[in-house]
Amino acid sequence: MPKRKAPSSNKRETVVEEEDHDDETEQQGEAAESFPAATLPVESAVVSDGRAAKQPKVIFVLERACLETGKVGAEHVLLNSDDHAKFLMKHKRAPADYRPDILHQSMLILLDAPLNKAGLMKLFVRSEKGVLIDVNPQIRIPRTFRRFSGLMTQLLFKLSIRASNGPQKLLKVIKNPVTDHLPPNARIICMSVTGKLVSLAEYIPSLPKDCPIVFVAGAMAHGKVEPEYADDYIAVSEYPLSAAAALARVTNAFENYLGVL
Repeated sequence: MPKRKAPSSNKRETVVEEEDHDDETEQQGEAAESFPAATLPVESAVVSDGRAAKQPKVIFVLERACLETGKVGAEHVLLNSDDHAKFLMKHKRAPADYRPDILHQSMLILLDAPLNKAGLMKLFVRSEKGVLIDVNPQIRIPRTFRRFSGLMTQLLFKLSIRASNGPQKLLKVIKNPVTDHLPPNARIICMSVTGKLVSLAEYIPSLPKDCPIVFVAGAMAHGKVEPEYADDYIAVSEYPLSAAAALARVTNAFENYLGVL
Protein backbone atom coordinates (compact mmCIF):
# COMPACT_ATOMS: atom_id res chain seq x y z
CA MET A 1 0.00 0.00 0.00
CA PRO A 2 1.21 3.57 -0.53
CA LYS A 3 3.03 5.20 2.33
CA ARG A 4 1.17 7.71 4.46
CA LYS A 5 2.99 10.73 5.75
CA ALA A 6 2.10 12.28 9.05
CA PRO A 7 1.08 15.91 8.55
CA SER A 8 3.40 18.48 10.02
CA SER A 9 2.34 20.06 13.27
CA ASN A 10 3.21 23.03 15.43
CA LYS A 11 2.93 21.90 19.01
CA ARG A 12 1.46 24.46 21.37
CA GLU A 13 1.06 24.05 25.10
CA THR A 14 -2.47 24.68 26.26
CA VAL A 15 -4.00 24.91 29.69
CA VAL A 16 -7.11 22.89 30.42
CA GLU A 17 -10.20 24.73 31.52
CA GLU A 18 -13.42 23.64 33.17
CA GLU A 19 -16.05 22.65 30.63
CA ASP A 20 -19.74 22.70 31.50
CA HIS A 21 -21.09 19.24 30.79
CA ASP A 22 -24.39 18.51 29.11
CA ASP A 23 -26.46 15.40 28.49
CA GLU A 24 -23.88 14.03 26.09
CA THR A 25 -21.21 13.89 28.80
CA GLU A 26 -23.35 12.37 31.56
CA GLN A 27 -22.04 8.96 32.50
CA GLN A 28 -23.97 5.91 33.64
CA GLY A 29 -22.23 5.44 36.98
CA GLU A 30 -20.26 7.79 39.15
CA ALA A 31 -17.25 9.47 37.58
CA ALA A 32 -15.71 10.37 40.92
CA GLU A 33 -15.74 6.82 42.17
CA SER A 34 -16.50 5.45 45.66
CA PHE A 35 -15.04 8.03 47.99
CA PRO A 36 -16.60 11.31 49.22
CA ALA A 37 -16.00 14.48 47.25
CA ALA A 38 -13.47 17.09 48.33
CA THR A 39 -11.88 20.24 47.01
CA LEU A 40 -11.19 19.93 43.29
CA PRO A 41 -7.55 19.50 42.28
CA VAL A 42 -5.50 22.26 40.75
CA GLU A 43 -5.94 22.27 36.98
CA SER A 44 -3.29 20.40 35.02
CA ALA A 45 -1.61 21.40 31.78
CA VAL A 46 -1.89 19.28 28.64
CA VAL A 47 -0.68 19.68 25.10
CA SER A 48 -2.70 19.56 21.88
CA ASP A 49 -0.69 19.37 18.69
CA GLY A 50 -3.51 20.62 16.47
CA ARG A 51 -3.29 17.79 13.91
CA ALA A 52 -6.24 17.27 11.61
CA ALA A 53 -8.16 14.08 12.35
CA LYS A 54 -8.52 11.40 9.71
CA GLN A 55 -10.74 8.37 9.48
CA PRO A 56 -9.12 5.95 11.96
CA LYS A 57 -7.96 2.59 10.63
CA VAL A 58 -7.42 1.15 14.10
CA ILE A 59 -9.43 1.76 17.27
CA PHE A 60 -8.18 0.76 20.72
CA VAL A 61 -10.37 0.19 23.78
CA LEU A 62 -8.58 -0.07 27.13
CA GLU A 63 -10.87 -1.91 29.55
CA ARG A 64 -10.89 -2.18 33.36
CA ALA A 65 -8.57 0.78 33.91
CA CYS A 66 -8.03 1.72 37.56
CA LEU A 67 -9.38 5.25 37.91
CA GLU A 68 -10.63 5.75 41.46
CA THR A 69 -10.33 8.88 43.54
CA GLY A 70 -10.27 9.41 47.28
CA LYS A 71 -9.76 12.14 49.85
CA VAL A 72 -6.33 11.62 51.38
CA GLY A 73 -5.60 14.29 53.95
CA ALA A 74 -6.80 17.59 52.53
CA GLU A 75 -6.52 16.58 48.88
CA HIS A 76 -8.62 14.58 46.48
CA VAL A 77 -6.28 12.29 44.55
CA LEU A 78 -6.16 9.42 42.08
CA LEU A 79 -5.50 6.40 44.27
CA ASN A 80 -2.46 4.23 43.61
CA SER A 81 -0.70 1.40 45.43
CA ASP A 82 2.61 3.21 45.95
CA ASP A 83 1.35 6.39 47.58
CA HIS A 84 -1.90 5.33 49.24
CA ALA A 85 -1.41 1.76 50.50
CA LYS A 86 -2.30 2.60 54.11
CA PHE A 87 -5.36 4.59 53.03
CA LEU A 88 -6.57 1.71 50.85
CA MET A 89 -6.06 -0.92 53.56
CA LYS A 90 -7.92 1.31 56.02
CA HIS A 91 -10.90 1.22 53.62
CA LYS A 92 -10.49 -2.56 53.17
CA ARG A 93 -9.20 -2.31 49.61
CA ALA A 94 -6.36 -4.36 48.11
CA PRO A 95 -3.52 -1.92 47.26
CA ALA A 96 -2.19 -4.24 44.53
CA ASP A 97 -5.36 -3.61 42.49
CA TYR A 98 -4.79 0.15 42.35
CA ARG A 99 -2.43 0.55 39.39
CA PRO A 100 -3.40 3.62 37.31
CA ASP A 101 0.23 3.67 36.16
CA ILE A 102 -0.66 0.78 33.81
CA LEU A 103 -3.16 3.05 32.05
CA HIS A 104 -0.60 5.87 31.96
CA GLN A 105 2.01 3.64 30.31
CA SER A 106 -0.52 2.27 27.82
CA MET A 107 -1.79 5.70 26.81
CA LEU A 108 1.76 6.98 26.32
CA ILE A 109 2.58 4.03 24.05
CA LEU A 110 -0.55 4.49 21.95
CA LEU A 111 -0.69 8.28 21.69
CA ASP A 112 3.04 8.60 20.99
CA ALA A 113 2.89 6.00 18.21
CA PRO A 114 3.42 7.16 14.60
CA LEU A 115 0.12 5.43 13.82
CA ASN A 116 -1.65 7.99 16.01
CA LYS A 117 0.43 10.92 14.79
CA ALA A 118 -0.58 9.98 11.24
CA GLY A 119 -4.23 10.37 12.27
CA LEU A 120 -5.04 6.69 11.79
CA MET A 121 -5.89 5.72 15.38
CA LYS A 122 -8.68 6.28 17.92
CA LEU A 123 -8.69 5.50 21.66
CA PHE A 124 -11.36 4.85 24.28
CA VAL A 125 -10.76 4.06 27.97
CA ARG A 126 -13.24 2.33 30.28
CA SER A 127 -12.60 2.18 34.01
CA GLU A 128 -13.20 -0.75 36.36
CA LYS A 129 -16.33 1.05 37.61
CA GLY A 130 -17.67 1.63 34.09
CA VAL A 131 -16.65 5.23 33.37
CA LEU A 132 -16.15 5.52 29.60
CA ILE A 133 -13.68 8.13 28.31
CA ASP A 134 -13.25 9.40 24.76
CA VAL A 135 -9.62 10.37 24.16
CA ASN A 136 -8.89 12.97 21.50
CA PRO A 137 -5.95 11.77 19.35
CA GLN A 138 -4.52 15.31 19.45
CA ILE A 139 -3.85 15.23 23.19
CA ARG A 140 -0.32 14.84 24.49
CA ILE A 141 -0.59 12.94 27.75
CA PRO A 142 1.64 14.28 30.60
CA ARG A 143 4.98 12.51 30.76
CA THR A 144 5.06 12.18 34.56
CA PHE A 145 2.65 10.02 36.53
CA ARG A 146 2.01 12.79 39.07
CA ARG A 147 0.72 15.16 36.39
CA PHE A 148 -1.23 12.34 34.75
CA SER A 149 -2.95 11.60 38.07
CA GLY A 150 -3.94 15.25 38.46
CA LEU A 151 -5.36 15.30 34.95
CA MET A 152 -7.43 12.14 35.47
CA THR A 153 -8.73 13.37 38.83
CA GLN A 154 -9.82 16.61 37.19
CA LEU A 155 -11.54 14.71 34.40
CA LEU A 156 -13.50 12.47 36.79
CA PHE A 157 -14.98 15.56 38.47
CA LYS A 158 -15.54 17.84 35.49
CA LEU A 159 -16.40 15.11 32.96
CA SER A 160 -14.54 16.89 30.17
CA ILE A 161 -11.28 18.72 29.57
CA ARG A 162 -10.60 21.08 26.71
CA ALA A 163 -7.77 23.34 25.58
CA SER A 164 -8.11 26.98 26.57
CA ASN A 165 -6.98 28.17 23.13
CA GLY A 166 -9.34 26.01 21.11
CA PRO A 167 -12.81 24.47 21.08
CA GLN A 168 -11.71 20.82 20.93
CA LYS A 169 -12.30 18.58 23.93
CA LEU A 170 -9.17 16.60 24.69
CA LEU A 171 -10.82 14.19 27.13
CA LYS A 172 -14.50 13.64 27.85
CA VAL A 173 -16.70 11.19 29.72
CA ILE A 174 -19.30 9.67 27.42
CA LYS A 175 -22.25 7.34 27.77
CA ASN A 176 -21.94 3.57 27.82
CA PRO A 177 -21.82 1.16 26.09
CA VAL A 178 -18.63 1.59 24.10
CA THR A 179 -20.19 -0.26 21.16
CA ASP A 180 -22.43 2.77 20.55
CA HIS A 181 -19.29 4.72 19.66
CA LEU A 182 -17.72 2.08 17.40
CA PRO A 183 -18.41 1.80 13.66
CA PRO A 184 -21.27 -0.66 13.07
CA ASN A 185 -19.16 -2.75 10.70
CA ALA A 186 -16.01 -2.87 12.85
CA ARG A 187 -14.11 -6.10 13.46
CA ILE A 188 -13.52 -6.31 17.22
CA ILE A 189 -10.51 -8.29 18.49
CA CYS A 190 -9.69 -8.86 22.16
CA MET A 191 -6.05 -9.28 23.16
CA SER A 192 -5.60 -12.01 25.76
CA VAL A 193 -2.76 -14.29 26.84
CA THR A 194 -5.25 -17.17 26.58
CA GLY A 195 -6.31 -16.25 23.04
CA LYS A 196 -5.21 -17.83 19.77
CA LEU A 197 -1.49 -17.20 19.25
CA VAL A 198 -0.91 -15.26 16.03
CA SER A 199 1.94 -13.65 14.15
CA LEU A 200 0.83 -10.05 13.70
CA ALA A 201 2.80 -9.75 10.46
CA GLU A 202 0.58 -12.46 8.99
CA TYR A 203 -2.61 -11.77 10.94
CA ILE A 204 -3.06 -8.09 10.13
CA PRO A 205 -3.02 -8.49 6.31
CA SER A 206 -5.71 -11.16 6.69
CA LEU A 207 -8.14 -8.77 8.40
CA PRO A 208 -10.99 -7.17 6.41
CA LYS A 209 -9.78 -4.13 4.49
CA ASP A 210 -13.17 -2.44 4.13
CA CYS A 211 -13.91 -1.86 7.83
CA PRO A 212 -12.15 -0.41 10.88
CA ILE A 213 -10.36 -2.79 13.24
CA VAL A 214 -10.91 -2.55 17.00
CA PHE A 215 -8.44 -3.97 19.52
CA VAL A 216 -9.56 -4.43 23.13
CA ALA A 217 -6.92 -4.74 25.86
CA GLY A 218 -6.94 -4.78 29.64
CA ALA A 219 -5.34 -1.94 31.61
CA MET A 220 -5.46 -3.61 35.02
CA ALA A 221 -2.95 -5.38 37.26
CA HIS A 222 -4.68 -8.75 37.55
CA GLY A 223 -7.20 -10.83 35.64
CA LYS A 224 -8.28 -10.55 32.03
CA VAL A 225 -10.94 -8.88 29.94
CA GLU A 226 -13.63 -10.91 28.19
CA PRO A 227 -15.94 -8.39 26.50
CA GLU A 228 -19.15 -9.80 25.11
CA TYR A 229 -18.82 -7.59 22.04
CA ALA A 230 -15.51 -9.14 20.84
CA ASP A 231 -15.48 -11.16 17.62
CA ASP A 232 -12.13 -12.85 18.20
CA TYR A 233 -9.52 -13.44 20.91
CA ILE A 234 -5.82 -13.43 20.08
CA ALA A 235 -2.44 -13.56 21.83
CA VAL A 236 0.36 -11.51 20.26
CA SER A 237 3.19 -13.39 21.97
CA GLU A 238 3.83 -16.81 23.45
CA TYR A 239 4.96 -14.99 26.61
CA PRO A 240 2.91 -12.91 29.06
CA LEU A 241 3.39 -9.24 28.20
CA SER A 242 2.55 -6.00 29.94
CA ALA A 243 -0.33 -4.06 28.42
CA ALA A 244 2.08 -1.43 27.07
CA ALA A 245 4.34 -4.04 25.44
CA ALA A 246 1.41 -5.83 23.79
CA LEU A 247 -0.06 -2.57 22.49
CA ALA A 248 3.33 -1.51 21.13
CA ARG A 249 3.48 -4.74 19.14
CA VAL A 250 0.11 -4.03 17.55
CA THR A 251 0.86 -0.40 16.67
CA ASN A 252 4.25 -1.34 15.19
CA ALA A 253 2.68 -4.10 13.10
CA PHE A 254 0.03 -1.75 11.70
CA GLU A 255 2.62 0.93 10.98
CA ASN A 256 4.65 -1.58 8.97
CA TYR A 257 1.54 -2.80 7.14
CA LEU A 258 0.25 0.71 6.32
CA GLY A 259 3.65 2.13 5.51
CA VAL A 260 3.68 4.68 8.33
CA LEU A 261 7.31 5.63 9.02
